[in-house]
Amino acid sequence: MSSLLAFAVKDFRSQLRQLVLTGAAVAVGVAFLVLSVGGAGALVQSYEQSAAADVGTAPVQVVAPGTGALPAGAAAKAARLPGVVEVSERLVGHANVLLPSGRPLDDRALVTSVAADPALRWQRLDSGDWPRARGEAVLDTDTARRVGAAPGDTVRLTKATGGTADVRLTGLLDTSASQALGSQPAIGVPYAETRTYATGVRATHLDLDLAPGAGAKASGSASAVAVAAKKAIGGGVAAYTHAGAVDNAKQSGRTMYAVVLTAALSFVLIAMAVARMVVTNTFSVVLAQRARQLALLRCVGADREQVRRVIRRQGLLLGLLASAAGLAAGAGACLLGTALLNGLADLGPIEVSLLPGPLTFLLAGIFGVLLTLWAVRKPARAAAAVPPVAALSTSGTAQLPEPGSRTLREAVSVLFLVTGAGLLALGAFGGSPLALLAVTIGAILTFFGVLRYARHLLPPLVGLLGRGLRRPFGTTGRLAVQQLRANAARTGAAASAMLVGVTVAVSAVTAIGVASGGLETMLASRTPAVFTLAGAGDGEAGGTRNGVPGSVPAAVPASALAALRDRPELTATPVRTATLTVDGRTTVIATADPTRLNPAAEGVTEARALKDGEALSLTGEGTLRVKGRGTGTSTGTNTGPGTGTGTGTGTSTGTDSGPTTPTTLTAHRSPLPLDLAPDATLYVTPATLDRLAPGAAAVSTVLVDPAPGTDHATARAAIDRALAAHPDLRVSDATSEVRLVRGMLDRLMLVVTVLLGFSMAIAALGVAATLMLTVEERTREFGMLRAIGLAGEQLRRMLTLESVLLALSGAVAGTLLGLVYGTLAARSVLTEVSPLEILASSGGTALTVLGILAATLLTGIAASALPARRVRRMVVVDALRSTS
Repeated sequence: MSSLLAFAVKDFRSQLRQLVLTGAAVAVGVAFLVLSVGGAGALVQSYEQSAAADVGTAPVQVVAPGTGALPAGAAAKAARLPGVVEVSERLVGHANVLLPSGRPLDDRALVTSVAADPALRWQRLDSGDWPRARGEAVLDTDTARRVGAAPGDTVRLTKATGGTADVRLTGLLDTSASQALGSQPAIGVPYAETRTYATGVRATHLDLDLAPGAGAKASGSASAVAVAAKKAIGGGVAAYTHAGAVDNAKQSGRTMYAVVLTAALSFVLIAMAVARMVVTNTFSVVLAQRARQLALLRCVGADREQVRRVIRRQGLLLGLLASAAGLAAGAGACLLGTALLNGLADLGPIEVSLLPGPLTFLLAGIFGVLLTLWAVRKPARAAAAVPPVAALSTSGTAQLPEPGSRTLREAVSVLFLVTGAGLLALGAFGGSPLALLAVTIGAILTFFGVLRYARHLLPPLVGLLGRGLRRPFGTTGRLAVQQLRANAARTGAAASAMLVGVTVAVSAVTAIGVASGGLETMLASRTPAVFTLAGAGDGEAGGTRNGVPGSVPAAVPASALAALRDRPELTATPVRTATLTVDGRTTVIATADPTRLNPAAEGVTEARALKDGEALSLTGEGTLRVKGRGTGTSTGTNTGPGTGTGTGTGTSTGTDSGPTTPTTLTAHRSPLPLDLAPDATLYVTPATLDRLAPGAAAVSTVLVDPAPGTDHATARAAIDRALAAHPDLRVSDATSEVRLVRGMLDRLMLVVTVLLGFSMAIAALGVAATLMLTVEERTREFGMLRAIGLAGEQLRRMLTLESVLLALSGAVAGTLLGLVYGTLAARSVLTEVSPLEILASSGGTALTVLGILAATLLTGIAASALPARRVRRMVVVDALRSTS
């Protein structure tokens, strides 16, 4: 046993030079694993720290249930608790920040109250001072930059009661580490002034300061106060000590970590699968070159199991060395990344570390070793099958027999191809709810089948690609193609690693690109209009429903509608709404002129064919009974029967006469009502709404489109000019939403491409390792070529062409497969668009795919550097003496 181990170690040392690049492939995979886990951990660290930053420093905190508000009188009840010396109520609402032009920013600002007690302020100040008096406010740094304001300047905000007010900017908020404030413009005002500017104000938290002896130093006292606060306030609130509040804020981070880690590890598994293919191919080539030596081992008494044991031990040694190098490289990359993030990125108070824990390093090392042992299993079985009679061969190289039943392998491969093709067709065109899953499984099965036949498919592709090299490169080009085609098995195995990386990369890029274009087309076509104008509050202020203030948007003033209609660059379509009782439930009913809506939008065709007494329903089909008095938002004095009165942009109060007897409507399912107005669930014809709610319906939204011949930018500028006197009205832009979605998908495409770059790098090491081994095997051949007049530079060029052809053959085949898989995956999700048309018009996707092919070309050139250098320095006489 010891002699066998000594032989394995000595033989491994003699082959170490040939296995360096293979070990590097495993090391890259292990380093990628460490870096991925560390990156996922750092992302979650930043998330948890930002969540904890919003907690503040209060010893006890009371939190409203869910996303709701605290019960009325909660602050007063908390203030009466023993040990509580100060209570700060966190108020939040919404307002608009106006640009110098007088128009509001497209995205509303979140208004937060600033506590009078500095110890209970949870926001972070970047510069300047806190607002303390009426007419003072702070803005986040980005919003202040957008409106061109600095501390000491005057900015204009909308008021909750309508109109605007000038305030002095006392300072700037640092929202870089805040989850509550970081995703939108933020305004901070003194607590007493919150309702002056904000609509939809609600109390979300109570921060409690405790008397000395009951605070953080006495956690038991703080816990008792938290329990008493929860009991006294009631209403389902939660109460925490400071430590408990921080832990509660971090809860969602644990789920996020699982999701992010799973996504990262999926790319790691792809990279490690490529590394396994590289190890298997390299050991197969090395053992084939040592076939005579293996046969001699059999002749001197070694049995098959002992031969397998020698090779497995060599794989173990390679795995240990490569994993150790990968762990060191991963640790170095994590430390460097941590230094760069904390030193260069603006993370505010957040400090992250990319370095994972010791357990991660241990598991990554074990995984690298086990992967290498698994990869050498098949070559070891093949090497053990070399018969002793092979020792009589005059050549040291032989083709290793492939273990197992060939018939069974062929049957399994065909089964994979047929089943996978069926699942691809079913998922892409069958309309199944599990269509994407069917396409994914089908792609995996067919891809395994393709890999099985790679040795038959890739060499002809090499010949096809090589036709273009024969004329410009002459003899070297022809020799490169002949060599690759003559060793079909090796060519297929070496190019398969690149095939895996490129297929996955192009599949992901294609699916994301088609999804991006498809979503853009779907969003644009489903939107009834390009711009939507809504009253102040948009579901947060300005109306009442079921006695709840702020659940109905305020009406659009008639003057604003008239100003829009006066602009020749625009076409404006008012949407009227009324609130009635339908089947015993309070329901918002909307109507608009369907002939002025986007005909491609979903539901518009049905709306144009709708008859009096019919409705389009968001919730389902059937017969609906409408009964009750219409109460909708209105402007001016209500003209319907009753005693209702209203204010300029408020909601009419009193009673509006509705139908005296229930009216029956026949409903058809459609998403159109919600597209026309917030909270609307029914759409009827204008005549039907006038009959159901005479005088009660009011304009709640206005749909605006560019007039024929007017571009988007001109139309938007015309809207801003028309609404100069109405800064409280908000305009949403469907094009902006489309751009937002597209930007997110483009960033996702970039991330996926970068992550899959590790797989391509490992595949490149595999190509380089194969070329290095062929240099060892073809030493005498190179010597003869030099002897008959081929220059060293020509040999270098020949090896470079072989490397490029190996890489390109896998890349081209992978690109074709990736385009098919990605298109079918997108087709399974976006059934209403044509993926091929979107793909043909998607310049970004095409450029990314071309970039992957260009990267593959450069990878092939880089992979040939070491083998070509060695060949160029080869001495002709020594090469001719070689027995390789």
